[in-house]
Amino acid sequence: MQKLTSSQIEEQLKNLNGWSHENGSIVKTFQFSDFKEAFSVMTRIAFEAEKVNHHPEWENVYNRLTIKLNTHDAGGITAYDFDLAKIIESIINH
Repeated sequence: MQKLTSSQIEEQLKNLNGWSHENGSIVKTFQFSDFKEAFSVMTRIAFEAEKVNHHPEWENVYNRLTIKLNTHDAGGITAYDFDLAKIIESIINH
């Protein structure tokens, strides 16, 4: 998978509300009502990430979940990251 340029990344981010380009990843923080809801969403994301064999870097503190996506094999951000971000958005906004 080919690494995207900065301008390609910025163009793709226009289609993802709240995501930003930070330190070589696309990033978004989500807030939930409590830890249980955050962890439930993480579990659903984990199953979908496993299906597409592309896994997020994430941090969970109580009701907040920060997700960072990049493609380690490509050394940057690729279309895989945007595909997974769209899957994550569909899970959270379902």
